Amino acid sequence: MANIFELPDDLLAALIESFPCRDAQIRALATLLYPRAAPCRNLIIHGTEATGKSAVTARLLEALSSASSSSSSGNDAPPLFNHAVVKSVECVTARHLYERAVALVGDALRWEGRTATTTIGRCETVAALTVELTKMLKYDQPQERDSRFVLVFDGIDRQREAPPTLLPALARLSEIIPNLTTIFILTAPSPSLLRVSSVPQLYFPPYTKSEYITILSRPPYLPPPLPNTTPQETTDLWARFAAAVHDALAKPASRSLPGLARSCAALWPRFTAPVAAGTHRAREFTKLLVAARAYFQDEAVLEPGITLAKGPISISTATKTGEKEARSSSKDLAALLPPTARLLLIAAYLASHNAPRHDQTIFSTWHSGRRRRGGGGIAHHITKKAKHRKIARKLLGPSAFVLERMVAIYAATRQEWLNDENDGPENQPTVDGDVGMAIATLASLRLLIRVGGAGGAGDTMDRGGKWRVGVGWEVVRGVGRSMGVEVEEWLVE
Repeated sequence: MANIFELPDDLLAALIESFPCRDAQIRALATLLYPRAAPCRNLIIHGTEATGKSAVTARLLEALSSASSSSSSGNDAPPLFNHAVVKSVECVTARHLYERAVALVGDALRWEGRTATTTIGRCETVAALTVELTKMLKYDQPQERDSRFVLVFDGIDRQREAPPTLLPALARLSEIIPNLTTIFILTAPSPSLLRVSSVPQLYFPPYTKSEYITILSRPPYLPPPLPNTTPQETTDLWARFAAAVHDALAKPASRSLPGLARSCAALWPRFTAPVAAGTHRAREFTKLLVAARAYFQDEAVLEPGITLAKGPISISTATKTGEKEARSSSKDLAALLPPTARLLLIAAYLASHNAPRHDQTIFSTWHSGRRRRGGGGIAHHITKKAKHRKIARKLLGPSAFVLERMVAIYAATRQEWLNDENDGPENQPTVDGDVGMAIATLASLRLLIRVGGAGGAGDTMDRGGKWRVGVGWEVVRGVGRSMGVEVEEWLVE
């Protein structure tokens, strides 16, 4: 018994070679579209951005159409397979989408009813679209009944001014036109998207790390050989380099294949500069990674518009520059903020990283009658008791605190931190306008982040509002040292 499935294996092999790591999706898509396999009426292709949905679909349809046209050449039979791709990003309104679809289908079929002097009429509804497509895709001859036309709506979930019944209505086109297959390419389909049962869905998952490296190790991403290096050594170094870039920048800068490729292209000349200079060999990957670690931490390399470099920079100079910038960020912040804002920022950090049950022990003068300058203080003794903690609290993420607690810490420590011996009872700190202005300043600079209320909005001086500190340990330590305060002595580990 002959096999009813007749997929063009040679064509698919060439397509799989062009799109590595997508062979399963290519074969499934060809099976659901090719007329001599198992063609379906509607098909949903979904996946996140830059996973090859549109590119694979377009190339496969072009290849199947070309193979069908070449097989039917020399006789009067129409092509067995044809297609049209409608991109929603190019359509301003739903009417524009309908008219664009009619025009593309007419161009693909070279429809005789449309001459050079005629234009597409008004097509404002799906009903009008159905009428126009039925005229062009109505096959009456016996040899035409095995033909297939694929209409693709790319990015249809982002169509502007789309009516709520757009997708269910488009899914009914294949019920009226038997030889039509409608493909919907989108990001994340809902369970009742088309309101039609038994609609096959083809998922394009995000690339994994190994798939990223496999794709980047092939043309056109593979770089030319380095000087005094064999092509194989360059390929091996490029593969290890791409893996390091993925691990360092996958979340912030390389969420997709184009993003990772751009990051690798920007970092590769700087990473291989010691190899070109002859100071390192291509096999010394660890030494190259240590020498170029500053580039993996500098956003200006990936976004040249942030900082314009003047001339070439050596590896040692760039490393020292990155370390100086990391140390100078806290110094610049300490110089810009007034004393009240700096004290409140330190109090906010302590409120985010110390448990509330330790506040009375650390900050109350009733429990501690002496100053804590120069000697670990009560926080140091509490640290000795809490030996079960394996991770330092300052390395953990900040937790939310109530504004009243931060102001209480500020009021309890202000006199000691400022070392003001002449500060009498009449000058004790209160929640006055200076404190309110400082809190507003820290909030506007995102150094204090409001986490309570509707969307983070509300009264800044609401005593019950919840906040968290927006800076890390290095910044707070620099701000504290600018005022002679060792913040680490006030942390309970």
